[in-house]
Amino acid sequence: MADLPGIQKPALKALPRIRDRITFLYLERCAVNRQDGAITVTDARGCVHIPSAAIGALLLGPGTTITHRAMELIGDSGASVLWVGEHGVRYYAHGRPLTHSSALLIQQANLVSNARTRIAVARKMYQLRFPGEDVSAMSMQQLRGREGARVRSAYRRVSNDTGLPWHGREFDPDDFLAGDDINKALSAAHACLYGIAHCVIVALGLAPGLGFVHTGHERSFVYDIADLYKVEITIPIAFQTTAEKPEDIAAAVRHKVRDALAGGNILARAVKDIHWLLMGDEAASMPETNVLYLWDDRSEAVATGVSYADSWDDRQTGMLENGYGRLSEDS
Repeated sequence: MADLPGIQKPALKALPRIRDRITFLYLERCAVNRQDGAITVTDARGCVHIPSAAIGALLLGPGTTITHRAMELIGDSGASVLWVGEHGVRYYAHGRPLTHSSALLIQQANLVSNARTRIAVARKMYQLRFPGEDVSAMSMQQLRGREGARVRSAYRRVSNDTGLPWHGREFDPDDFLAGDDINKALSAAHACLYGIAHCVIVALGLAPGLGFVHTGHERSFVYDIADLYKVEITIPIAFQTTAEKPEDIAAAVRHKVRDALAGGNILARAVKDIHWLLMGDEAASMPETNVLYLWDDRSEAVATGVSYADSWDDRQTGMLENGYGRLSEDS
């Protein structure tokens, strides 16, 4: 391995956990390169060095160029990279997971594949958003109706608080400028939140496409997790920022979302919430493993790196040699 070209990847245990990183960094009209273990960001004002392992998500806006060496470093650091448009709604790449264990991924797949456990997770998501309500017996249709009513109430409340009229969520994902100011602000705020949710999900080794409330999209689970924090964070920020009438509403919203997410320890909260949703009370005692097993249909798993030739009896070996293909020397 030492003879391979390039710089060796850092061990996962040497990287900061996702919960300990800054939430996101938005860059535009600059050149991104690499120097040692930091990325360099250069524009007309000068050059700054940023430790790549301290970043949760890097949002690259218009006018940015990034080198192969910078992407190599960012990918090895486990940070998510999002190439975004003028006002930021597109997602294109992410870094490696910050875990060797597939335990959470397997649990996610198990839970989402069973109707009973899937709705149980959806109920837990509702309880995280709106605590104090008993939804243990509600169907998905009832949950959607209750959630819709609560979100509409939240919009009305923040509309009254800011004095801004609210006529509903109306936007074109392919035309940011087509919406009114409040819908522009909501789109910009939610885009930041989606980036953060995505970086946490992939850092934990989970599948962004396996959602519990949302389904059918490559980022269904991203929307599930982002929805946990919209009423608390991005909706109030969008209304408050719009009421201030900034010259660049998207930039102003991003700055406020960044400050709110950092102050609220959103990365640590998202990690904790995802663990609780998928593992329940077992999450606190869940070990971080770096072990590779072989799947077995009779037991949970067996060790890898072991020859299992001795477990075959002579009759099975003879069947392979005489009619079902001769065993290779490696076998």
